[in-house]
Amino acid sequence: MAANAPITMKEALTLPSIGINPQFITFNHVTMESDKYICVRETSPQNSIVIVDMSLPMQPLRRPITADSALMNPNSRILALKAQVQGTTQDHLQIFNIETKTKIKAHQMPEQIVFWKWITAKLLGLVTQTSVYHWSIEGEGEPVKMFERTANLASNQIINYRCDPTEKWLVLVGIAPGSPERPQLVKGNMQLFSVDQQRSQALEAHAASFATFKVPGNEKDSILISFASKTVNAGQVLSKMHVIELGAQPGKPSFTKKQADLFFPPDFADDFPVSMQISHKYGLIYVITKLGLLFVYDLETATAVYRNRISPDPIFLTSEASSIGGFYAINRRGQVLLATVNEATLVPFVSGQLNNLELAVNLAKRGNLPGAEELVVQRFQELFAQTKYKEAAELAAESPRGILRTPDTVAKFQSVPVQAGQTPPLLQYFGTLLTRGKLNAFESLELSRLVVNQNKKNLLENWLAEDKLECSEELGDLVKTVDNDLALKIYIKARATPKVVAAFAERREFDKILIYSKQVGYTPDYLFLLQTILRTDPQGAVNFALMMSQMEGGCPVDYNTITDLFLQRNLIREATAFLLDVLKPNLPEHGYLQTKVLEINLVTFPNVADAILANGMFSHYDRPRIAQLCEKAGLYLRALQHYTELPDIKRIIVNTHAIEPQSLVEFFGTLSREWALECMKDLLLVNLRGNLQIIVQTAKEYSEQLGVDACIKLFEQFKSYEGLYFFLGAYLSSSEDPDIHFKYIEAAAKTGQIKEVERVTRESNFYDAEKTKNFLMEAKLPDARPLINVCDRFGFVPDLTHYLYTNNMLRYIEGYVQKVNPGNAPLVVGQLLDDECPEDFIKGLILSVRSLLPVEPLVDECEKRNRLRLLTQFLEHLVSEGSQDVHVHNALGKIIIDSNNNPEHFLTTNPYYDSRVVGKYCEKRDPTLAVVAYRRGQCDEELVNVTNKNSLFKLQARYVVERMDADLWEKVLNPENEYRRLLIDQVVSTALPESKSPEQVSAAVKAFMTADLPHELIELLEKIVLQNSAFSGNFNLQNLLILTAIKADPSRVMDYINRLENFDGPAVGEVAVEAQLYEEAFAIFKKFNLNVQAVNVLLDNIRSIERAVEFAFRVEEDAVWSQVAKAQLREGLVSDAIESFIRADDATQFLDVIRAAEDTDVYHDLVRYLLMVRQKTKEPKVDSELIYAYAKTDRLGDIEEFILMPNVANLQNVGDRLYDEALYEAAKIIYAFISNWAKLAVTLVKLQQFQGAVDAARKANSSKTWKEVCFACVDAEEFRLAQICGLNIIIQVDDLEEVSEYYQNRGCFNELISLMESGLGLERAHMGIFTELGVLYARYRPEKLMEHIKLFSTRLNIPKLIRACDEQQHWKELTYLQIQYDEFDNAASTVMNHSPEAWDHMQFKDIIVKVASVELYYKAVHFYLQEHPDLINDLLNVLSLRVDHTRVVDIMRKAGHLRLVKPYMVAVQSNNVAAVNEALNEIYIEEEDYDRLRESIDLHDNFDQIGLAQKIEKHELLEMRRVAAYIYKKAGRWKQSIALSKKDNLYKDCMETCSQSGDRELSEELLVYFIEQGKKECFASCLFVCYDVIRPDVALELAWMNNMIDFAFPYLLQFIREYTGKVDELIKDKIEAQNEEKAKEKEEKNMVAQQNMYAQLLPLALPAPPMPGMGGGFSAPLPPQMPGMGMPPMPPFGMPPMGSY
Repeated sequence: MAANAPITMKEALTLPSIGINPQFITFNHVTMESDKYICVRETSPQNSIVIVDMSLPMQPLRRPITADSALMNPNSRILALKAQVQGTTQDHLQIFNIETKTKIKAHQMPEQIVFWKWITAKLLGLVTQTSVYHWSIEGEGEPVKMFERTANLASNQIINYRCDPTEKWLVLVGIAPGSPERPQLVKGNMQLFSVDQQRSQALEAHAASFATFKVPGNEKDSILISFASKTVNAGQVLSKMHVIELGAQPGKPSFTKKQADLFFPPDFADDFPVSMQISHKYGLIYVITKLGLLFVYDLETATAVYRNRISPDPIFLTSEASSIGGFYAINRRGQVLLATVNEATLVPFVSGQLNNLELAVNLAKRGNLPGAEELVVQRFQELFAQTKYKEAAELAAESPRGILRTPDTVAKFQSVPVQAGQTPPLLQYFGTLLTRGKLNAFESLELSRLVVNQNKKNLLENWLAEDKLECSEELGDLVKTVDNDLALKIYIKARATPKVVAAFAERREFDKILIYSKQVGYTPDYLFLLQTILRTDPQGAVNFALMMSQMEGGCPVDYNTITDLFLQRNLIREATAFLLDVLKPNLPEHGYLQTKVLEINLVTFPNVADAILANGMFSHYDRPRIAQLCEKAGLYLRALQHYTELPDIKRIIVNTHAIEPQSLVEFFGTLSREWALECMKDLLLVNLRGNLQIIVQTAKEYSEQLGVDACIKLFEQFKSYEGLYFFLGAYLSSSEDPDIHFKYIEAAAKTGQIKEVERVTRESNFYDAEKTKNFLMEAKLPDARPLINVCDRFGFVPDLTHYLYTNNMLRYIEGYVQKVNPGNAPLVVGQLLDDECPEDFIKGLILSVRSLLPVEPLVDECEKRNRLRLLTQFLEHLVSEGSQDVHVHNALGKIIIDSNNNPEHFLTTNPYYDSRVVGKYCEKRDPTLAVVAYRRGQCDEELVNVTNKNSLFKLQARYVVERMDADLWEKVLNPENEYRRLLIDQVVSTALPESKSPEQVSAAVKAFMTADLPHELIELLEKIVLQNSAFSGNFNLQNLLILTAIKADPSRVMDYINRLENFDGPAVGEVAVEAQLYEEAFAIFKKFNLNVQAVNVLLDNIRSIERAVEFAFRVEEDAVWSQVAKAQLREGLVSDAIESFIRADDATQFLDVIRAAEDTDVYHDLVRYLLMVRQKTKEPKVDSELIYAYAKTDRLGDIEEFILMPNVANLQNVGDRLYDEALYEAAKIIYAFISNWAKLAVTLVKLQQFQGAVDAARKANSSKTWKEVCFACVDAEEFRLAQICGLNIIIQVDDLEEVSEYYQNRGCFNELISLMESGLGLERAHMGIFTELGVLYARYRPEKLMEHIKLFSTRLNIPKLIRACDEQQHWKELTYLQIQYDEFDNAASTVMNHSPEAWDHMQFKDIIVKVASVELYYKAVHFYLQEHPDLINDLLNVLSLRVDHTRVVDIMRKAGHLRLVKPYMVAVQSNNVAAVNEALNEIYIEEEDYDRLRESIDLHDNFDQIGLAQKIEKHELLEMRRVAAYIYKKAGRWKQSIALSKKDNLYKDCMETCSQSGDRELSEELLVYFIEQGKKECFASCLFVCYDVIRPDVALELAWMNNMIDFAFPYLLQFIREYTGKVDELIKDKIEAQNEEKAKEKEEKNMVAQQNMYAQLLPLALPAPPMPGMGGGFSAPLPPQMPGMGMPPMPPFGMPPMGSY
């Protein structure tokens, strides 16, 4: 298509290239509701919906969805689906959100939907055979019926349905077969429906669309409908396009109905419109026909703009591309075409080729298009000249690209005088601009100036709120005179940062300054701002300074500087507040400022300094300096904290009266140990009593640092037991040092703190008990309780008792025993006995405690001293009270035994004594009594020991048998027991014969077994079991006898088996097997008829299969045969095993049998076995193995017969197994039966049956199968069959490359190319096939490559083919591909690098203008200079808008071929580039073309003028020298120009130069020169040429002196005439001013008289009427005209109305 066409067409996408089958590219399968999505419905190979996002067209979304129709929402990823309900005429509708994967709505329509469409983003239009419905996706509502279809649409195919933007007008379009007179011309019908009027109108139309249009004079948009029709009337075809307004507004200007013809060429006589789209952006109507014609009309005038064929294939679908003002169209070939307006050529096309200037201007205004600038300016000037100011204002407001929105236009309107009673043209202009949109900066300023002068600030506020004005700093300055707030808003919008900051400062909103400055990145003068604030608001200055300190990047003003500003004004508190805030981080670099803030406050406000120091926020100040100031200020504590020398600290610390004690104590914590002790010593020396409390407190607080020992020594040094007492009292609870506890007890005792001594001795666990006891005994305190505490706690009770008894403190003894610790009474009693205390006192002491007294230790104490009888009364008293204490009864028993008072009775009847204790007591006195005691308490160990020791074995044997305790038996039967034999003899001879208890016998037998005494046990059991006794038939004993024999004497087992009958045969048999007595076990199992166990012994233990077979024949049991078969199978006797399994009728082990038969290859026997198994069970494994066995025995007929019978074989697995083991004939039978065509195909390949393999592969239709068969055919050189397979493979993109490589690796290039060429005709041919064929052509058939590329350029993977062409060095084809792929840089490089093959001048020009790399332009220039210099100007003309002309000139100058590009330089000289100008000037000088040189100098001044003038001022040609003079004149070097002209006698040039210079001296010098040269005529001419410069008196003087009055007289006459005219004008102005003054005085007098008249009529209570200009009823005086602005005076009462704003 021509490059200057107003409509540009391009292919956005081809649907087949993304995998869409061409058969689905139809009106019923493809939908496109907007320029965002295309939706395609596919029905094979499976039902699916393909969604193409036009922003990512090569990434379609394919979903397996079954539907009759699918529509994508125009705006969002919402999909509407329609499907007919099976068996009905109803349709089911669903709407899904694809992104969230949720269903939005669903509905079942009672009627079939014949057409549906998204008419808005929220509304679906549903068309049935009779009605039209609307269904909203919002809410839960059902479809709403809108109207019934008219009769003219009956039997029509509905092709479109639309609504207008207000949804008040609806149109339905359908087509039907043509009339009988011309059936091939399709008939179009339309139904237009009004929602408000609920009426329809039937029309003939093929396509229709709605639009909005703003009619001049009507504020509301008009609704238009445009429709196109092609009808037959009386045999004549009429093609029309109509534009009509719908619902015209009464009383408002309406749109005039328009119509235009549609011209169809003869070849398109039966063509008809199928779609209409309206571009709201440009106001154009696009009519698209079925055969691909495009008609473009202007919406406003219905004027034809353009017509062309845009598609060779029929178009069936279009969609508006609203954002770019074009449309998409889809044709039957699957091309998605995008039509857009060529903005650069539309207006020139209309104005040039159509010669419709008015339409060109309207299009330019409507679409803001270039190309009509001159027309618009010319039209504006015409309107202005015709005083059509309103029309001129509208034209300027709508001018394309705002070419008339300039200060010149405003000045033009200002310059127009205002007619009385009419709106000034300037205000008309501004009013028009405001109704159209936003004013630019200059317009905003001028309009605001008018409004401000009339004090109508509210208008400004409204315009700014509506964003009608462009804000600027100048506008803010203007508005600031009337409203500071409004001005601030304007400054902010205009980003006039300094003015914004100044405004915030004036408003005292300093925080906003910082915020705003940060936002816009501005740095104001913070120091100046701070000084300004300080003068009026010190606290505000502090806040501002703090805000500065918190700015990102740090404070812009040094902290010290800010502090000095505060201090200069004596604002100490403010300076302190600022510094305290900014110094919070406590940084080392702020040390000076920390010192400063402390100094100023220590001098002026010490309490503030004290608070600062107490806060501890500073650590980097000058501490010695601050220490001195603190001392002077009386802050001794702070001074102490800052001094670092001990003398200073000692000097200050004694002032305890002025230092808070707790703070002083805390200060001690900061000192070293030595210094602290020194200071504490000084304080005690100065005032021991006064400072003791402080020292004690300090020692308490810092005892760890100072050392407890050091503190103790300090107090001891001053003999201050009171201090020691208080110090150690606080430290005592945390100390475990015995010495400290002792010192505390000592100090407390010496200070009379007896209660504290008693408490510490009672509670402390750390004092030295011995040392303390001795101290207390020596101290002889009147209260013995501390000593009692020590002795009681630490076991000094005898010492305590002795001390108290010897000191006659018996009261404390009684108190201790009775109240303190009755448990220690035995020790007290023992010590009293040692001290020979009277027995009465001791007995009384014991009885006073009674039950609280511990009996055992008391007995021990008395027993040790042989005074046990002393306790008789006490013990009897306890027993009488019912005591069951074991110790009481033990003691009483000992007393009875010693007294021999019937001890046996006591030992057998008393239940409370401890048998061990009493038995032990009796052992040496009477062993039999000990046995009695031990038997009673079951003291086994003690009883055994005493009987062993005293040889009482009979008693021991009886006891052991009676006890029946396993542990006791184990102990006495232990081999290490030297008395075991003696005991066994007694057990056998005495104990067991005496026993009649089976349990005791059982326990004894078990004990013998446990002790591993089998021989003794057998002997015993034989006596019991084999001899007639009560236990001879005992089941357990018989078992035990046999088991013991098995273990101890196997030779006796067989005899016992034969003699005994009542034993557990199965269990004993198993034990015999475990003991490897296999014959005995076989005899037991056989005796008890346990045949399976018996045969298992033969097989598993004796390992005699022969005996097992013989035994099986004898018993003839299935279970026995089954065991034999398993054994035979394990031994590898597979055939025998199979025979045995068959005898056993056992099918359970078929898996093992199958595995063994396969291992030994006995498939004939396996067949017999499996046939038996099939009768027992239906297992897939059995049937599968039977087939396999048939195959292994080559019984193919049996296989065919078997698979036809009912079976459960896994035929697929069997087939695969047969295939894997190369049993291909059998596998073929299986695969054919189960229709596994894929496996059948590869099986036939193995059998070399290729034709059958191809047929099977066709049925399998699997890519993998096709490949296997194909590759096999290639290897077998069956290329015809290989091609059949290959065609089915290459349609799959993923497999194409594999096929290609397979062919190429085997050298089958021609066959591969033939395959690919055949693949081009496939319906599913994809981009990969075309690309791969191109690559093959590049490698093996280069002569076909270019033709292939040109034919299929849209269906190629161009990058891949580019690489192939590059590798094969096909440069021409590579260039073509790079152009097609928009790789213009690479294309240009290829052409230049391989020009012999790739270069074509016209093609290269098209390429070079599209490259992105600027360097390629200059590389192209070099290339043409070297290879095609004759065409270089043509190239440069193409690049003229893109290259740097200076660089081009430099290239040509260096190459020495500057003249070669002269035409190019002439063409670009209009850009006024210095290098071009100088190069052309050089050429003109060399060519002596002074006319062109002068023209160049006049038009293009960007060159070294003086240099050029100096170069040619001595040229041999006069005209060249004249040009030099002209250059000097232009450069303002008047003298040089005049001198050069004088030299060449060019007097006219001299005079003109003087006149233009305006230099009086030069002009008068020239007059003198002419006089000197006698050039009188030149003198006279010079007077007139330099008339405005020459002084009259000088001219007359020269003329008079040189006798040239006659030549000066014309000049004199002209001078007199000019000046008399000026005088007359002045006189006239003066007279008019006097008349105006008189008239004004007269008017004032009349006004005063009138006022006086009103004043006389008014009552006294009313105020006088307002004066003029005060808002009364008189006209206000006119505002003065602004000088220099050309603005006419304003009418009274301000500005007139400005239109609709």
